[in-house]
Amino acid sequence: MTRTALAACLLSAALAAACTAPPIQRRDGSSSQRSFSVSDLVKGDIDNVVEIHQQEILASLQTLTLKLYRRNPGEWRRAGFASAETATAALFEPLPRWQIARPGLQWETALRDAWRPDYPGDRVRALMGGLLVMHMAAFDHRTEFYLLTEVDAQKLYNAARNTEAVAWKLSSARDALGRPVLLSNGFDGNGVANLSFEREFGKLIGIQDALAKVVEDKNKRAIRFGVVNVASMIFLPI
Repeated sequence: MTRTALAACLLSAALAAACTAPPIQRRDGSSSQRSFSVSDLVKGDIDNVVEIHQQEILASLQTLTLKLYRRNPGEWRRAGFASAETATAALFEPLPRWQIARPGLQWETALRDAWRPDYPGDRVRALMGGLLVMHMAAFDHRTEFYLLTEVDAQKLYNAARNTEAVAWKLSSARDALGRPVLLSNGFDGNGVANLSFEREFGKLIGIQDALAKVVEDKNKRAIRFGVVNVASMIFLPI
């Protein structure tokens, strides 16, 4: 069999395999189905697992950004956007070309700026922009992964711990008058607690931790456990 014929057979087999399992239909109407690319032929199972987890992490970050903007409309207005949706879209706009167009943002500085009493800018953008850059840094700013791509389980673990610290700060930070710096969890008009932010942060942290364990097992490199000094917001390195 010629190389051309062999390549055609491999491609046909991959396409057939991709079509056998029905995609998951989510509650919001979206589908889990991923389009097939020739580049998938040089990806291993773990590479696909990493990409799927990364996409879920980015989806959670986008959900949290939109929720924060809706709860804190003064922030997107301060930044000059027309709505919470347009402000959210602008933050995630660089993702398709991240490796060449990622923001030159220092994520540690941004995550601290969001809580500064004298911070004049959009606190939601500082907070979520910092989280976005930090999580992408944990993947070495890659959006595609191949057989020879190295992923660092320690960075993924550290990103999860840093996210825990941010979630704690979001729920506890108060201004000089005792008001939340940014509104998140709260109560509805009937006094029922709305813990949707807590649930989404928990989902995000769980995904990151699960992926860190998968990569740790693959690379046979043990994760060094650590904690973040939440009072001073000293983060674990990425």
